[in-house]
Amino acid sequence: MTDAFMLSEFLNEYPLYFYLFTGALGLTVGSFLNVVILRLPEMMQREWRCDCRALLELEADSADNEDAKLSLSFPGSHCPHCQHAIKPWENIPVISFLFLRGRCANCAAAISWRYPLVELATAAASVTVAFHIGAEPALLAYLLLTWSLIALAVIDFDTQLLPDDITLPLLWAGLLFNLFLGPVTPADAVLGAAAGYLLLWSIYWLFKFATGKEGMGYGDFKLLAALGAWLGWQSLPIIILLSSAVGAVLGILIIVVRGKDRSHPLPFGPYLAAAGWISLLWGSALSAALFTGSL
Repeated sequence: MTDAFMLSEFLNEYPLYFYLFTGALGLTVGSFLNVVILRLPEMMQREWRCDCRALLELEADSADNEDAKLSLSFPGSHCPHCQHAIKPWENIPVISFLFLRGRCANCAAAISWRYPLVELATAAASVTVAFHIGAEPALLAYLLLTWSLIALAVIDFDTQLLPDDITLPLLWAGLLFNLFLGPVTPADAVLGAAAGYLLLWSIYWLFKFATGKEGMGYGDFKLLAALGAWLGWQSLPIIILLSSAVGAVLGILIIVVRGKDRSHPLPFGPYLAAAGWISLLWGSALSAALFTGSL
């Protein structure tokens, strides 16, 4: 009996420990996702500036050297107001935020509530996935998918960017997962990736020819392709239906509440990510209810 099998048996026999462990893991990963959400778009923009300088044959300056230093691990976590280096005991997910009362330990500047909310959302989503999948080898793969979707949704909400550094590895990971371990056949996974990309690509060009405007970005194509690779082409109708419905409702609410003009671009990535995650867990039941009228 292998150690992995024994661990799986133990976690299935004592589900409370399983869910507590998954929740704690989700909190920790959520703390890391906050770093990814904050720094990855800035890293992309700095890389673009450096590429533009190289293309225009401009000499690098001190700002380019500073741009090259930023990464997910450097510099260490610090207060953006006073540059105070955050100590390990000040960086415990959620607990440190509550203990510090949402303030920097050095300068008492307010810390955004979004940091603990992302951590809690990641933990809740992780436990939900664990509840549906159980202590199976596939669980880690679906957790990685869930964490990636959370990061993509928040980044797109903030910046209207869906980084290739996440979407493309996610696509390949879905294909490889279904090649060796996943429930979707490799053929359905490949068709899902191709159909997901081509579906939104076609809508993009039809909209552009009809209106002369760009209705969405290429990152949306890649995200739907990644979801198709993970969940198969059969999942695409419910993902499109859910994301379009939620996007339309929330888009109208945002226009009404914030008073934004209808021409103001709204990110579609968060709705795709949410619809993909819902389809992962409840897609079969929803498809049966919507398309056959039975659960």
